Amino acid sequence: MHAGGTLPPSCFAALRRMKIALIRQRYTPFGGAERFVANAVQALQAEGASLTVVTRQWESDGKGESLVCNPPYLGSLWRDWSFARCVCRTLQKHSFDLVQSHERIPCCDIYRAGDGVHREWLKQRRRVLGKIGRLSVAINPYHRYTLAAERKLFHSPSLKAVICNSRMVKEEIRHYFGLAEEKLHVIYSGVNLEAFHPGLKLQHRSTIRAQYKIPEEAVLFLFVGSGFERKGLRTLLQAMAQIPPASHLMVVGKDKHLAHYQRQAENLGLAGRVHFAHGQKDPKPFYGAADAFVLPTLYDPFPNTALEAFACGLPVVTSTKSGAAELVREGENGFVCDALDQNALASAMVKLTDQATRLRLGTAARETVTPLSPENMARRLLGLYRDLSPQNIR
Repeated sequence: MHAGGTLPPSCFAALRRMKIALIRQRYTPFGGAERFVANAVQALQAEGASLTVVTRQWESDGKGESLVCNPPYLGSLWRDWSFARCVCRTLQKHSFDLVQSHERIPCCDIYRAGDGVHREWLKQRRRVLGKIGRLSVAINPYHRYTLAAERKLFHSPSLKAVICNSRMVKEEIRHYFGLAEEKLHVIYSGVNLEAFHPGLKLQHRSTIRAQYKIPEEAVLFLFVGSGFERKGLRTLLQAMAQIPPASHLMVVGKDKHLAHYQRQAENLGLAGRVHFAHGQKDPKPFYGAADAFVLPTLYDPFPNTALEAFACGLPVVTSTKSGAAELVREGENGFVCDALDQNALASAMVKLTDQATRLRLGTAARETVTPLSPENMARRLLGLYRDLSPQNIR
């Protein structure tokens, strides 16, 4: 492989002959993992690889072939178990050179640990649960199944490589499961630098702010993420109550307990300053309207939303258990704090109410992700596929 993770042209002839399967259970336009798969399919096809997505449901817009594997189910445990069983049976009927899974399924050559390590997520979640909540997690059959599936996956003799989307995840897998260094590959997700850019501010700032009645001069913090407990919205609302009242918060994402968080905002006296925009297929206008991005997530292997925010020239404030923290240079392009430290979070946000600070950090934020294009990600993936191809393994 050439310096910088690129491949010489001579390698692509062999790669074009490779048939690769990508496994992802379900597509949602709001999901970061699904956006990764969609981007990977497009970028890898541009390099000549043959890809098939194995899934329950996939809205590909013509960007990839698919094998639908959608057995009936009731409940999340049966959903994951039946999909894994169906996938392994389906793959036996087809011929692929490499199988890459984004689900905890043992019949794969490559696993992309985009969801991180379930054991670590439960550890972090217990920090915000009471005794009853912790007991409920401990006896929940879905978590017990997922933990067992995780162990089976990482100890599978079929597993040749694990793609980690952050160094944090790499270390967690090594800590919990003892995988060898040579099996663990850190490949950051790519971000479309042409779609996400600082120019979105000129295109969307006034329109979005007028729609939500946010003053032009107000400092607008942006939160993008579905599953508000995991993404840390509770702590963010508490921090919002501590910062100057001229600041506003835009919340973009879905959560079945949305009404709970709306009540929390009202109880904190934030009803006129926190705006819930629900899930958005296209988040770009909201990046354009914002001044800074905040995601104090309890646990997130590497949120694509942080990459998008960096690309849009927004300073990023995130947590120590976010893979995006690896790109943050404290006080230069953003800030990092513990997910539950509302005081530290508020302090970082207060610093970003200063316009000169925001502009300085925002310029550095864009520069942070300029190497992380989908094309560079695809080249690193193709390099891994080349190394794992059947002719190289033999």
